[in-house]
Amino acid sequence: MMDSNDAVKFFNRYTGRVETEDIYGEAWLRWTYENPGGRLLLWAVAKRLWFSHWYGWRMDRPGSHKKVVPFCETYGLDTSEFEKPGENFDSFNDFFSRRLKSTARPMDPDPDAAIFPVDGRHLGFQDISEAEGVFVKGQKFDLPALLGDAALAGQYREGSLVISRLCPVDYHRYHFPVSGIPGNPRLVNGFLFSVNPIALRRRLNVLWENKRCLTILETERFGKILTVEVGATCVGSIRQTFSPEKPVLKGAEKGYFRFGGSMVLTFFEKGRIRLDEDLLENSRQGLELYARLSDRMGIATAQGPGDAGN
Repeated sequence: MMDSNDAVKFFNRYTGRVETEDIYGEAWLRWTYENPGGRLLLWAVAKRLWFSHWYGWRMDRPGSHKKVVPFCETYGLDTSEFEKPGENFDSFNDFFSRRLKSTARPMDPDPDAAIFPVDGRHLGFQDISEAEGVFVKGQKFDLPALLGDAALAGQYREGSLVISRLCPVDYHRYHFPVSGIPGNPRLVNGFLFSVNPIALRRRLNVLWENKRCLTILETERFGKILTVEVGATCVGSIRQTFSPEKPVLKGAEKGYFRFGGSMVLTFFEKGRIRLDEDLLENSRQGLELYARLSDRMGIATAQGPGDAGN
């Protein structure tokens, strides 16, 4: 379980080390969630849709483009990956929803490999029941509340789950983890609490109280994958860019978030995937794994339940 007073740490797949997250707006975030006065302000203002819409409007203003280059320098972003130079963005939101060069995230070529859908910090659970207590001791992971559909929750309750958390410094477009045919997205409206661990350590409920969007992806090797995009403070917009009912390839863009931290949850039916060991091992220790879009998060099993004899 993650301690509410600890710094936010994660394991970096590329450096092989535990590192401390440099949190954008950390002082404000800690005051809001750890101070009684801050929690009052949170309830009155920060979780409300109008606050995030107002902040998003500010980040759409032409003058906000002046923040882009200093932001990149402060957080050490690799601007050589950007499709266009940092000084050429029209606004901060234009930068925030930036595209990367096609060569920036080489795809895992194995057709049996599922990839991370985003750049971010990931938790993986071979069995969803293992997710209980990872953020809040004794807190039940309420799948029916999260999905807003008891029958759908029953389909995935013994399956596998990957929770991918994006920070404001991350690339904020999300992609399909495997090839398949996506259905129509379903929006579940809600609040916009932060999804940073500082907030989740206090109340895991924010995952099923926040605005979120659900999509079923029909696949050949992985069965029916469920993807859930979760909005958060200052993320008033979850924009889908794919065409429902039309085939997509692994790594194809699905959509993007506007400014702020946010989260993508990927659900697999029971027996359909074996998640990578570094993801599972770090998650057992309560550590997120930092990995980028297009890197492998798991491998398809030989067959899923009900496939025998097909």
